[in-house]
Amino acid sequence: MALVVGITGGIGSGKSALTNYLEARGITVVDADLAARVVVEPGQPALEAIAAHFGRDILLTDGGLDRAALRKRVFDDPGERRWLERLTHPLIGEEIERQLAASTSAYTVLSSPLLLEGEQSRWTDLVVVVDVPVETQVARTMARDDNDEAQVRRIIAAQMERDQRLDRADIIIDNSGTLADLEEQAAELHKELLARAELG
Repeated sequence: MALVVGITGGIGSGKSALTNYLEARGITVVDADLAARVVVEPGQPALEAIAAHFGRDILLTDGGLDRAALRKRVFDDPGERRWLERLTHPLIGEEIERQLAASTSAYTVLSSPLLLEGEQSRWTDLVVVVDVPVETQVARTMARDDNDEAQVRRIIAAQMERDQRLDRADIIIDNSGTLADLEEQAAELHKELLARAELG
């Protein structure tokens, strides 16, 4: 398999802006959040298991998963969250592996907010962390998602601490400036990753 680069960052850090830049240059981006959606689509065994466990009212009228209802159920009950993770994590892993194996670009990106929390980093050759100060995370997330400050801070508190993320980074992208600043760093990163991919 070609070079696999993990990209992560806390909520509101702007990792999507970085991966969008790389994707626009022909790089395959495997998004762990999208893989998580694929495994619970209608017709997938995981969705049937979720409906059997939580009841049919966890489904929308079109047969899809009511994500908001499920999120509330699992965040209110740690036991239910563990049950859901035991079901879905191996399936998400299989989907990520399938997409990584199908990539034909010079290098491949695995984008995941949980890259360093679980075992997803095992698929990567190096880790890029998109970093911003916590106050910037709060402001950007509130503006983007229309969430109140308390909720955003709860989400940040549930994620890996900023210092821990930075300690595990091979490359750090500082996204506390403008989009133009980020794109300048992205261009340098792309050049470096292409060079590493050729050496590999």
